[in-house]
Amino acid sequence: MLDFAIKVTSSSAAIEPADLEAMRGHGFTDSDIWDIGAVAAFFNLSNRMANLAGMRPNREFYTMGRGQ
Repeated sequence: MLDFAIKVTSSSAAIEPADLEAMRGHGFTDSDIWDIGAVAAFFNLSNRMANLAGMRPNREFYTMGRGQ
């Protein structure tokens, strides 16, 4: 799953039927594969848009879950 998500991130144009078959071989359904690809693609989009806009987390958000 992570290899597939990385391929969506780094070389989505190179995704081929063999990649989908490999995912199915690990028990993922077509719906699961779509969800994995969609989440990876969305995070890529949102992170790039945030970088483009120069968005940075505020202090309260940045420290959440970091156990201070």
